[in-house]
Amino acid sequence: MAEHDLTSPLLSPRSSDQPQTVLTVDEYSEPSDQSPSNHQPPIQTHNEEKTTLTSPNPYAFLGSDGHSVPAPTTVDPFRNGTPFISGVYEAVKIVLCLPIMLMRLVFFGACLAVGYIATRIALEGWKDKQNPMPKWRCRIMWVTRICARIILFSFGYQWIRRKGKPAPREIAPIVVSNHVIYVNRFSPASRKNAVNEIKRRASCDKFPRVLLFPEGTTTNGKVLISFQLGAFIPGHPIQPIIVRYPHVHFDQSWGLISLAKLMFRMFTQFHNYMEVEYLPIIMPPDNEKLNAVHFAERTGQAMASALNVVQTSHSYGDLMLLMKAAELQQERPWSYMVEMARIESLYHISSLEAVDFLDKFLSMNPDTSGCVKLHDFSRGLRLKACKLSEEIFGFLDVEKNGSITFKQFLFGVAYVMKQPLFMQACELAFAQCDVRGDNYCMKEEVHGLLNLFDSNNDGRISRDDFITCLRKNPLLIALFSPRLLQKDFSRYGDRMLEDIV
Repeated sequence: MAEHDLTSPLLSPRSSDQPQTVLTVDEYSEPSDQSPSNHQPPIQTHNEEKTTLTSPNPYAFLGSDGHSVPAPTTVDPFRNGTPFISGVYEAVKIVLCLPIMLMRLVFFGACLAVGYIATRIALEGWKDKQNPMPKWRCRIMWVTRICARIILFSFGYQWIRRKGKPAPREIAPIVVSNHVIYVNRFSPASRKNAVNEIKRRASCDKFPRVLLFPEGTTTNGKVLISFQLGAFIPGHPIQPIIVRYPHVHFDQSWGLISLAKLMFRMFTQFHNYMEVEYLPIIMPPDNEKLNAVHFAERTGQAMASALNVVQTSHSYGDLMLLMKAAELQQERPWSYMVEMARIESLYHISSLEAVDFLDKFLSMNPDTSGCVKLHDFSRGLRLKACKLSEEIFGFLDVEKNGSITFKQFLFGVAYVMKQPLFMQACELAFAQCDVRGDNYCMKEEVHGLLNLFDSNNDGRISRDDFITCLRKNPLLIALFSPRLLQKDFSRYGDRMLEDIV
């Protein structure tokens, strides 16, 4: 096989007065007996209906033996079922409720103001927040609680049906429900502090019960999404509570709909329904106190069964992807959800990284169905449509239908990054380009790679720039072929694999 020219597959950036220039890349030749290679000639398989070409695996030198992608799901946990006003009944009801809406707005604003003032008075001068709030402050907070109930009344919840009974605090100090609570999801320090605070409050009988919402975001109530583990790490007994919002004409869930529109619809209903049910306590066995994942799964199963829904692997990360796709005016934004909890568990990729990869995918100009063809994929990675780009595309196209979805793209890049030799391949690839040995790659050494890898535009590529770029574009590690890395990578990789085993 001919050696790959690392500079030639990349496209030069488009300038304002010059058309896009596509550079050439060496074509693959048949491997000789003396030239070892992980690439194999295309394998042709036949069936009665069509012929499928299976491309070689361009990441075999990382130890990859191929990957699989779960089938797409049609479930959308964040879609509001009634985003628009439809039907004569709804239109007439809204008109009739407009005077009522004005009265409800007055109640809402007044109670919000009174509750805010009462809360400020209760918290004023309170510095010992490590201990429970003094009783006199708690009595003032009752004003806030009454205001909160009146606010629910103004939103149409004149009565709330309750089923079951709350367990005593000394039996189940933690309560979990299917709703929302705020934590800075992207700050490890915030998450760690939240878990520590949960442990502290749940372990002290002087504090009231701790109410947590492990889904971490709102859903439409038709499914239960994956749970965060903060409520389950302390290992205390938990009482699940489920909240239902039965409806016929108006879906009260906060999906991909503006808050102002949702509030208007709620204010213009005769009555909105809410049901709260206390479920039996779930006791963690002693040997499960350190297994928060299993504890969360058992709790999720109990809640999903009571709600008569399924629990999916969606998470707040999917909502981020949905909102990003909607922001960029994709026709089917829900098709970009990937069940992030599963990807995070398998490949340890964060939601913020997934959003960055979505930006990359959307730059490839997906069609109305959210799929990308080979030509647009190659241009998105600034590769010419050659054998190498076909192999990379074929690696992602697990269904072999000539196009890839964002889910296939994300699973593919996450799988490549998860390979145990990926970071070693990045290090050795940089070492091959650092011919001067000064920890920099100069323009004349990398040519077309410069604009992609040189993040600070200083005309040279540092090691950090190089590694960061490959982490943001992990598919490009295929440019550094096994033959290029043969001398160092095979020896280093074998030793790495021995250490892992």
